Amino acid sequence: MAAVSVDPVPAGLERTLVPGEGLRERKKRLMRQLISDTATAMFLERGFEEVRVAQVAAACDVSEKTVYNYFPTKESLLLDREEPMAADIRRVLGPGGARMSPIQAAVELIAAEMSQMFDSWGEDEGRPQDLTMIRRFAEMLETTPALRAAQRDMMDRLVNVAAQSMAARAGVDPDDPEPQIAADALLGLWRVQYRAMRKYSDGSRSATEVRDRVLDEVHRAARLIDTGLWSFGMVVQGSNGREQLKAAADAANEARKQVVTAINQARGAWRQVVTEAHRREESRARAPRSARTPRR
Repeated sequence: MAAVSVDPVPAGLERTLVPGEGLRERKKRLMRQLISDTATAMFLERGFEEVRVAQVAAACDVSEKTVYNYFPTKESLLLDREEPMAADIRRVLGPGGARMSPIQAAVELIAAEMSQMFDSWGEDEGRPQDLTMIRRFAEMLETTPALRAAQRDMMDRLVNVAAQSMAARAGVDPDDPEPQIAADALLGLWRVQYRAMRKYSDGSRSATEVRDRVLDEVHRAARLIDTGLWSFGMVVQGSNGREQLKAAADAANEARKQVVTAINQARGAWRQVVTEAHRREESRARAPRSARTPRR
């Protein structure tokens, strides 16, 4: 059997570890990250259309074929999170996910992604980060037609993954309107995150402040989905003040909590009634026959 060539570990990334990962898988993951990071830096500096894949390969000291082995298209050099995002969505929304609402699961997933992102930037080690790169990255996506179309197609595929995952968990057809509209709404939370990252990454805030503000907007959007669009409709029909919208969303969320509490209390009362009925039946079954059968 011919020997298989494995790319060397990229310099500066040797300390990145994933539990349970073999050496070969680790080298491939680090090389993929190096290619993506190098391409992103080159695209931001010169423009997406001005950089060829061959130039990215030369900068990474690999062949152009190697780059395409890791990334099927030039656009995927930037939009390289689709596969792990799809896997995470299947994990938290599918049949094997934790017993929580899809909205809560999506919010927790976004929060985990944000923590991983900011931790990888080394904020905890005291190294300040130039977060304006996020804004420049977003502007490049929006001003490049090929990237904009690729991003839209990626989100459409992720919506389909979410719909199929929730449908499998609920035992319904993924083409039914309920999983479809729910998937559209849930993937909208990632769009909110993306826009908030661009808005707050203007260089005037620390990484912690940016993270907190982004997650606050994600939570606000999640509350609106959770309570239904009627709370937003109330504001649109009257005054459109932000405080009124927030108050309506908070009131609807509080009402939802009260309904959930009432349902849980009713379930508890019903379980108590059933338990008491079973005890009575068992007592009757254990009682002597003379005590159970009345005399004529």
